[in-house]
Amino acid sequence: MQIETQLHGRPVLVTGATGFVGGHLTRRLLALGAKVRVLVRDSSAHELVAELETAGAELVFGDVTDRDSVFEAVGGCEYVFHIAALFRQAKHPDQVYYDINVEGTRNVLDAAEQGKVRRVVHCSTVGVHSHIPNPPADEAEDYRPGDIYQVTKCEGEKLALERFRSGRVEGVVVRPAMIWGEGDLRMLKLFRGVQRRRFPIIGSGKTLTHWVYVHDLVQGFLLAATHPEAAGQIYIFAGRRPASIEELVETIADKAGVSPLPVRIPAGPMQALGSMVEAVCVPFGIEPPLHRRRVDFFTKDRSFDTTKAQTELGYRPAQDFEQEVENIFNWYREHELLD
Repeated sequence: MQIETQLHGRPVLVTGATGFVGGHLTRRLLALGAKVRVLVRDSSAHELVAELETAGAELVFGDVTDRDSVFEAVGGCEYVFHIAALFRQAKHPDQVYYDINVEGTRNVLDAAEQGKVRRVVHCSTVGVHSHIPNPPADEAEDYRPGDIYQVTKCEGEKLALERFRSGRVEGVVVRPAMIWGEGDLRMLKLFRGVQRRRFPIIGSGKTLTHWVYVHDLVQGFLLAATHPEAAGQIYIFAGRRPASIEELVETIADKAGVSPLPVRIPAGPMQALGSMVEAVCVPFGIEPPLHRRRVDFFTKDRSFDTTKAQTELGYRPAQDFEQEVENIFNWYREHELLD
């Protein structure tokens, strides 16, 4: 059965719908004719909430840490896309990550089990593997989470898998690679820095990065939700190929019409400096201007094998790496964000 036919008219819940990924997924589901409900916080940006409501989404106010609002949101839905998560922010203590990424996931799973949801798609992350010692990694790669975000996402994934594989809830775990696309402001600093020739590379520049374009990821979510053989499985969704840090910077520079900044900074001293900056900033809830995770971006290989998703689900990234960079660069430029 085609995705369009299977989801048209079906009641669907999306958590995290005001975020970058959740917003793209919600708009795609609405375009397919699904009856989309979204769980949104009162503190969410009002313009984003209004945009979702205008597009046809039903709003339920609450968040994944509030069991009552989760059960209300899940009630009557056939499909649940659990996208909501707390990403890396220094202002939050570790317990908040557990509350959202672990206990919030438990609440969604409990509600789905009670409501006899047809299928849950749980959004995890390739971050549960952290550094990949022998790239590329596939779904069988060992868990080795590093920071608190990765640790709590790993625990949330294990909760979901236990529920899915025990038969209590039908569901699928999705591990996206590093996500980007139009509307993603997290990458703006990188693109702007390269265009302004103020983005030095830390380390050799040979470290591998692997991205997934947000539209490909949304398609992956839909495949995971509707493919009959996907239940109980894990799927990595990533782009056609990895790219080194050096290639990433050179490709952005090419789109910007500049030459890359010919500077290499040794990684060791920057890692030590990042540790010191974190020690000063984090206790005060200040986002560190430099931290170890940012240095890790330049030093830890991330490359993934999507053979399983391609073979079992028919997953096919639509564009190559260079086209994705061009699309994102053009979106920033059209919205006057690079000036």
